[in-house]
Amino acid sequence: MEAHDALSAKIVAGVGFDGVWASGFAIASSLGLRDCNEASWSQVLTIVSHMTEVTETPILVDGDSGFGNFNNVRRFVRAIGRVGVAGICLEDKLFPKLNSFIGSNQPLAPLEEFCGKIKAAKDTQDDAQFSVVARTEAFVAGLSIDEALHRAEAYCSAGADAIVVHSKSTSGREVLEFARRWARRSPLLAIPTTYYASASPAMLHEAGVSAIVWANHNIRAATRAMQLISRAIHETGTPAVVEPSIATMEALFDLLNYAELEDAERRYLPPKMKP
Repeated sequence: MEAHDALSAKIVAGVGFDGVWASGFAIASSLGLRDCNEASWSQVLTIVSHMTEVTETPILVDGDSGFGNFNNVRRFVRAIGRVGVAGICLEDKLFPKLNSFIGSNQPLAPLEEFCGKIKAAKDTQDDAQFSVVARTEAFVAGLSIDEALHRAEAYCSAGADAIVVHSKSTSGREVLEFARRWARRSPLLAIPTTYYASASPAMLHEAGVSAIVWANHNIRAATRAMQLISRAIHETGTPAVVEPSIATMEALFDLLNYAELEDAERRYLPPKMKP
Protein backbone atom coordinates (compact mmCIF):
# COMPACT_ATOMS: atom_id res chain seq x y z
CA MET A 1 0.00 0.00 0.00
CA GLU A 2 1.22 3.47 -0.93
CA ALA A 3 2.68 5.79 1.67
CA HIS A 4 4.23 9.20 1.18
CA ASP A 5 5.45 10.17 4.64
CA ALA A 6 6.05 8.71 8.09
CA LEU A 7 2.43 9.07 9.22
CA SER A 8 0.97 7.31 6.18
CA ALA A 9 3.62 4.57 6.45
CA LYS A 10 2.66 4.01 10.07
CA ILE A 11 -1.01 3.79 9.11
CA VAL A 12 -0.33 1.34 6.27
CA ALA A 13 1.68 -0.90 8.58
CA GLY A 14 -0.89 -0.61 11.34
CA VAL A 15 -3.81 -1.87 9.26
CA GLY A 16 -1.87 -4.99 8.31
CA PHE A 17 -0.39 -4.60 4.82
CA ASP A 18 2.61 -6.82 4.14
CA GLY A 19 4.59 -4.01 2.56
CA VAL A 20 4.79 -0.25 2.07
CA TRP A 21 5.15 1.27 -1.40
CA ALA A 22 7.11 4.51 -1.06
CA SER A 23 5.52 6.04 -4.15
CA GLY A 24 7.50 8.56 -6.17
CA PHE A 25 4.27 10.16 -7.39
CA ALA A 26 2.85 10.42 -3.88
CA ILE A 27 6.07 11.72 -2.32
CA ALA A 28 6.44 14.35 -5.03
CA SER A 29 2.79 15.35 -4.63
CA SER A 30 3.20 15.66 -0.87
CA LEU A 31 6.04 18.11 -1.56
CA GLY A 32 3.85 20.11 -3.94
CA LEU A 33 5.88 18.88 -6.92
CA ARG A 34 5.09 17.06 -10.14
CA ASP A 35 5.93 13.43 -10.83
CA CYS A 36 8.64 14.17 -13.39
CA ASN A 37 11.72 14.04 -11.15
CA GLU A 38 11.10 17.53 -9.80
CA ALA A 39 11.78 15.97 -6.40
CA SER A 40 15.47 15.13 -6.02
CA TRP A 41 16.63 11.75 -4.84
CA SER A 42 17.93 13.35 -1.66
CA GLN A 43 14.44 14.68 -0.90
CA VAL A 44 13.00 11.21 -1.48
CA LEU A 45 15.71 9.72 0.74
CA THR A 46 14.86 12.08 3.59
CA ILE A 47 11.19 11.12 3.53
CA VAL A 48 11.94 7.41 3.21
CA SER A 49 14.31 7.59 6.18
CA HIS A 50 11.47 9.05 8.27
CA MET A 51 9.27 6.16 7.14
CA THR A 52 11.77 3.49 8.19
CA GLU A 53 12.00 5.06 11.64
CA VAL A 54 8.33 4.45 12.42
CA THR A 55 7.69 0.97 11.00
CA GLU A 56 9.41 -2.36 10.58
CA THR A 57 7.10 -3.31 7.70
CA PRO A 58 9.23 -3.79 4.55
CA ILE A 59 9.39 -0.69 2.36
CA LEU A 60 9.82 -0.90 -1.41
CA VAL A 61 11.05 2.44 -2.71
CA ASP A 62 9.84 3.72 -6.05
CA GLY A 63 13.15 4.77 -7.61
CA ASP A 64 11.62 6.06 -10.86
CA SER A 65 14.18 5.64 -13.67
CA GLY A 66 17.11 5.86 -11.26
CA PHE A 67 17.52 9.66 -11.07
CA GLY A 68 20.07 9.63 -13.88
CA ASN A 69 22.52 7.06 -15.18
CA PHE A 70 23.99 3.94 -13.56
CA ASN A 71 26.12 6.02 -11.21
CA ASN A 72 23.10 7.87 -9.84
CA VAL A 73 21.49 4.48 -9.29
CA ARG A 74 24.53 3.29 -7.34
CA ARG A 75 24.52 6.35 -5.10
CA PHE A 76 20.78 6.10 -4.43
CA VAL A 77 20.88 2.37 -3.68
CA ARG A 78 23.80 2.89 -1.30
CA ALA A 79 21.93 5.67 0.48
CA ILE A 80 18.55 3.95 0.83
CA GLY A 81 20.27 0.74 1.88
CA ARG A 82 21.72 2.57 4.86
CA VAL A 83 18.29 3.61 6.13
CA GLY A 84 17.00 0.04 6.00
CA VAL A 85 14.51 -0.27 3.16
CA ALA A 86 13.65 -3.66 1.68
CA GLY A 87 14.32 -2.77 -1.93
CA ILE A 88 14.05 -0.43 -4.88
CA CYS A 89 11.89 -0.48 -7.99
CA LEU A 90 13.42 0.95 -11.16
CA GLU A 91 11.41 1.62 -14.32
CA ASP A 92 12.69 1.47 -17.87
CA LYS A 93 11.84 5.05 -18.89
CA LEU A 94 14.13 7.91 -19.72
CA PHE A 95 15.34 10.46 -17.18
CA PRO A 96 13.63 12.67 -16.26
CA LYS A 97 10.67 10.33 -16.15
CA LEU A 98 7.08 11.43 -16.61
CA ASN A 99 4.13 9.93 -14.76
CA SER A 100 2.76 7.00 -16.72
CA PHE A 101 -0.77 8.38 -16.82
CA ILE A 102 0.22 11.56 -18.68
CA GLY A 103 0.20 11.48 -22.46
CA SER A 104 0.76 8.33 -24.49
CA ASN A 105 3.54 6.21 -25.96
CA GLN A 106 6.23 7.52 -23.66
CA PRO A 107 9.73 6.57 -24.86
CA LEU A 108 11.65 3.86 -23.05
CA ALA A 109 15.33 3.65 -22.17
CA PRO A 110 17.49 1.49 -24.44
CA LEU A 111 17.42 -2.10 -23.24
CA GLU A 112 21.14 -2.45 -22.57
CA GLU A 113 21.32 0.85 -20.72
CA PHE A 114 18.54 -0.14 -18.35
CA CYS A 115 20.08 -3.57 -17.80
CA GLY A 116 23.23 -1.73 -16.79
CA LYS A 117 21.26 0.15 -14.12
CA ILE A 118 19.92 -3.13 -12.75
CA LYS A 119 23.42 -4.60 -12.60
CA ALA A 120 24.74 -1.45 -10.92
CA ALA A 121 22.00 -1.65 -8.28
CA LYS A 122 22.68 -5.32 -7.56
CA ASP A 123 26.43 -4.78 -7.38
CA THR A 124 25.94 -1.89 -4.95
CA GLN A 125 23.55 -3.41 -2.42
CA ASP A 126 25.13 -4.30 0.91
CA ASP A 127 22.29 -6.47 2.25
CA ALA A 128 21.79 -9.82 0.54
CA GLN A 129 18.05 -9.55 1.27
CA PHE A 130 17.74 -6.22 -0.55
CA SER A 131 15.54 -6.54 -3.64
CA VAL A 132 15.96 -4.83 -6.98
CA VAL A 133 12.64 -4.81 -8.82
CA ALA A 134 12.58 -3.97 -12.53
CA ARG A 135 9.46 -2.33 -13.90
CA THR A 136 8.72 -2.45 -17.58
CA GLU A 137 6.63 0.35 -19.05
CA ALA A 138 6.34 -1.40 -22.42
CA PHE A 139 2.54 -1.27 -22.41
CA VAL A 140 2.57 2.41 -21.39
CA ALA A 141 4.88 3.02 -24.36
CA GLY A 142 2.38 1.33 -26.70
CA LEU A 143 4.59 -1.70 -27.32
CA SER A 144 3.55 -5.32 -27.76
CA ILE A 145 3.32 -8.05 -25.16
CA ASP A 146 6.23 -9.78 -26.88
CA GLU A 147 8.39 -6.69 -26.34
CA ALA A 148 7.26 -6.52 -22.70
CA LEU A 149 8.23 -10.16 -22.20
CA HIS A 150 11.55 -9.64 -23.99
CA ARG A 151 12.40 -6.73 -21.74
CA ALA A 152 11.35 -8.58 -18.59
CA GLU A 153 13.51 -11.57 -19.54
CA ALA A 154 16.50 -9.28 -20.12
CA TYR A 155 15.97 -7.58 -16.77
CA CYS A 156 15.89 -10.92 -14.96
CA SER A 157 19.08 -11.95 -16.73
CA ALA A 158 20.65 -8.68 -15.56
CA GLY A 159 19.87 -9.63 -11.96
CA ALA A 160 16.42 -8.24 -11.16
CA ASP A 161 14.81 -10.06 -8.24
CA ALA A 162 11.27 -9.36 -9.44
CA ILE A 163 9.38 -7.76 -12.30
CA VAL A 164 6.61 -5.16 -12.38
CA VAL A 165 4.48 -5.01 -15.50
CA HIS A 166 2.64 -1.72 -15.69
CA SER A 167 -0.41 -0.76 -17.73
CA LYS A 168 -2.91 2.07 -17.78
CA SER A 169 -5.51 0.07 -19.68
CA THR A 170 -8.84 -0.26 -17.89
CA SER A 171 -9.38 -3.86 -19.00
CA GLY A 172 -6.34 -5.48 -17.42
CA ARG A 173 -6.22 -7.99 -20.27
CA GLU A 174 -2.63 -7.30 -21.29
CA VAL A 175 -1.41 -7.67 -17.70
CA LEU A 176 -3.28 -10.94 -17.25
CA GLU A 177 -1.90 -12.29 -20.53
CA PHE A 178 1.61 -11.16 -19.63
CA ALA A 179 1.31 -12.91 -16.25
CA ARG A 180 0.15 -16.15 -17.85
CA ARG A 181 2.97 -16.13 -20.39
CA TRP A 182 5.51 -15.12 -17.77
CA ALA A 183 4.55 -18.35 -15.99
CA ARG A 184 6.01 -17.47 -12.60
CA ARG A 185 9.63 -17.56 -13.80
CA SER A 186 10.27 -14.82 -11.20
CA PRO A 187 8.09 -12.87 -8.77
CA LEU A 188 5.71 -10.58 -10.66
CA LEU A 189 4.03 -7.42 -9.33
CA ALA A 190 1.04 -5.59 -10.78
CA ILE A 191 -0.26 -2.06 -10.17
CA PRO A 192 -4.01 -2.12 -10.94
CA THR A 193 -4.69 1.59 -10.58
CA THR A 194 -6.89 1.66 -13.69
CA TYR A 195 -8.02 -1.96 -14.04
CA TYR A 196 -8.97 -2.76 -10.42
CA ALA A 197 -12.63 -3.28 -11.43
CA SER A 198 -11.94 -5.63 -14.35
CA ALA A 199 -9.05 -7.71 -13.02
CA SER A 200 -9.63 -8.61 -9.39
CA PRO A 201 -6.78 -9.56 -7.06
CA ALA A 202 -7.96 -13.17 -7.27
CA MET A 203 -7.75 -13.10 -11.08
CA LEU A 204 -4.30 -11.54 -11.00
CA HIS A 205 -2.98 -14.07 -8.49
CA GLU A 206 -4.44 -16.95 -10.48
CA ALA A 207 -2.70 -15.67 -13.61
CA GLY A 208 0.65 -15.61 -11.79
CA VAL A 209 0.94 -12.21 -10.12
CA SER A 210 2.83 -12.54 -6.85
CA ALA A 211 1.94 -9.21 -5.25
CA ILE A 212 -0.29 -6.23 -5.91
CA VAL A 213 0.72 -2.60 -5.35
CA TRP A 214 -1.98 -0.06 -4.52
CA ALA A 215 0.22 2.75 -5.67
CA ASN A 216 -1.43 6.13 -5.05
CA HIS A 217 -4.58 5.77 -3.01
CA ASN A 218 -3.48 7.37 0.26
CA ILE A 219 -2.21 10.57 -1.34
CA ARG A 220 -5.42 10.79 -3.37
CA ALA A 221 -7.52 10.15 -0.28
CA ALA A 222 -5.61 12.72 1.77
CA THR A 223 -5.85 15.32 -0.99
CA ARG A 224 -9.58 14.89 -1.38
CA ALA A 225 -10.21 14.92 2.37
CA MET A 226 -8.11 18.07 2.93
CA GLN A 227 -9.88 19.86 0.08
CA LEU A 228 -13.30 19.02 1.50
CA ILE A 229 -12.42 19.85 5.10
CA SER A 230 -10.61 23.09 4.28
CA ARG A 231 -13.43 24.28 2.03
CA ALA A 232 -16.10 23.43 4.59
CA ILE A 233 -14.36 25.27 7.43
CA HIS A 234 -13.62 28.25 5.19
CA GLU A 235 -17.21 28.51 3.98
CA THR A 236 -18.90 27.99 7.35
CA GLY A 237 -16.34 29.62 9.59
CA THR A 238 -16.44 26.70 12.02
CA PRO A 239 -15.25 23.06 12.14
CA ALA A 240 -18.56 21.99 13.69
CA VAL A 241 -19.83 20.50 10.42
CA VAL A 242 -16.71 18.39 9.80
CA GLU A 243 -15.69 17.39 13.32
CA PRO A 244 -17.59 14.06 13.23
CA SER A 245 -15.81 13.00 10.04
CA ILE A 246 -12.18 13.71 10.96
CA ALA A 247 -9.78 11.91 13.27
CA THR A 248 -9.93 12.93 16.89
CA MET A 249 -6.90 14.30 18.65
CA GLU A 250 -7.01 11.20 20.84
CA ALA A 251 -6.80 8.97 17.77
CA LEU A 252 -3.59 10.72 16.72
CA PHE A 253 -2.22 10.48 20.24
CA ASP A 254 -2.87 6.71 20.18
CA LEU A 255 -1.42 6.26 16.69
CA LEU A 256 1.77 8.09 17.61
CA ASN A 257 2.04 6.37 21.01
CA TYR A 258 2.04 9.35 23.33
CA ALA A 259 1.48 6.89 26.19
CA GLU A 260 5.03 5.63 25.74
CA LEU A 261 6.34 9.16 26.25
CA GLU A 262 4.39 9.47 29.50
CA ASP A 263 5.90 6.17 30.72
CA ALA A 264 9.37 7.36 29.75
CA GLU A 265 8.90 10.63 31.64
CA ARG A 266 8.05 8.69 34.78
CA ARG A 267 11.23 6.65 34.40
CA TYR A 268 13.70 9.32 33.38
CA LEU A 269 12.58 12.76 34.61
CA PRO A 270 13.17 13.91 38.18
CA PRO A 271 9.85 14.46 40.02
CA LYS A 272 10.15 18.25 39.98
CA MET A 273 10.66 18.31 36.19
CA LYS A 274 7.66 16.20 35.25
CA PRO A 275 4.99 18.11 33.27
